[in-house]
Amino acid sequence: MSGIKIGEVARRSGLTVEAIRYYEQRGLLPEPGRSASGYRLYAPAVVERLAFIGRAKGLGFSLQEIGELLDLQLQPGADRGTVKELVEEKLALVRSKIAELQQLDAVLGRLSESCDGHGSVEACPIIHFLQDGSCDSGRD
Repeated sequence: MSGIKIGEVARRSGLTVEAIRYYEQRGLLPEPGRSASGYRLYAPAVVERLAFIGRAKGLGFSLQEIGELLDLQLQPGADRGTVKELVEEKLALVRSKIAELQQLDAVLGRLSESCDGHGSVEACPIIHFLQDGSCDSGRD
């Protein structure tokens, strides 16, 4: 049987052997064949599949979602609307996180402006806010 050993797949993909085995265990990679001596032998296309997985992870998709995308890719006649729906869900989540981070930025900005950084901690408006939710910059 011919194929690529796991070390070579790791080198070509830039992943660790452990990561490749993990993806295999999670069902994201087809089970490789084995050489007569028991080495895993992967088809050359597995390197492309690992690149797909890496790009999808980089876009924030979970391994379960990546599995769904891979499964869709292998289904003849699968509807691309399903793929778009997964992307739209991810986009909505990202936009929600951005809104939360913008709110956090605004609150932290106000807290930072409320404190001049000098004096005792007892009079620190940031500490007062964390204690009781009030931001009274007039306390000294």
